[in-house]
Amino acid sequence: MIRAVVAGAGGRMGSRVLAALREEKDFAVTGAFERAGSEHVGRDADGIAIVAGIDDALGKGADVVIDFTAPSASLQHASVCAARGVALVIGTTGFAAEQKNDLRTAARRIPLVLAPNMSVGVNVLFRLVAEAARALGSAYEVEIVEMHHRMKRDAPSGTALRLAEIAAEALGPGPEQSFVYARHGDTGPRKKGSIGLQSLRGGDVVGEHTVHFLADGERLELTHEATSRDNFARGAVRAARWLAGRKPGFYDMQDVLGLRT
Repeated sequence: MIRAVVAGAGGRMGSRVLAALREEKDFAVTGAFERAGSEHVGRDADGIAIVAGIDDALGKGADVVIDFTAPSASLQHASVCAARGVALVIGTTGFAAEQKNDLRTAARRIPLVLAPNMSVGVNVLFRLVAEAARALGSAYEVEIVEMHHRMKRDAPSGTALRLAEIAAEALGPGPEQSFVYARHGDTGPRKKGSIGLQSLRGGDVVGEHTVHFLADGERLELTHEATSRDNFARGAVRAARWLAGRKPGFYDMQDVLGLRT
């Protein structure tokens, strides 16, 4: 049995991860926690009490923690997991570059999966975008449009940023300075090699991402639409299973799914 602890257990994703774990015969949920002061502390979460903080949640033992919280919280959880030798799956988005470096440091001591999107379908999209960008080349301009619910805090989404990075790596136009996050007024002609990212927010949209490859006379569009958070939860559980017994390292869902080239 793989002993799992869920961070942010009272939240949208944490509750779905708990439900997904309950469906798996090779997992046992040994802990669930929220930040101190959360209204969810003390409540029952699918048969287990939500406690305040990761230290209490790890009290009954754990092989892996699944974390969909916030960057600062995930960093603290990574530090605790590294000290205790507990594997970690992070689906949190919005990390700054320095914060990702801190996670890499933790991954020297434990196996750690960080992915901006745990969906299996989105990770196949990552691979398709890389192949399309390489095949189409710089003659095709890249624009990315993402849409999420009104409560999402970071923009562009972590998934959209990763799609832009993948396209940039395949095309070789340069690093992040080639990304254009907004256009307003007289912007002039589109700059060669730039990649546009546009964010839409509203309603209860779980997540939609479209990558446009545009050239004179034609365009190619690759789209993923999520209609339920359950697919993210199932992907996180799949990552947690893959981590069991894995050596320390900094991994993502491309590794989990065997899509790494």
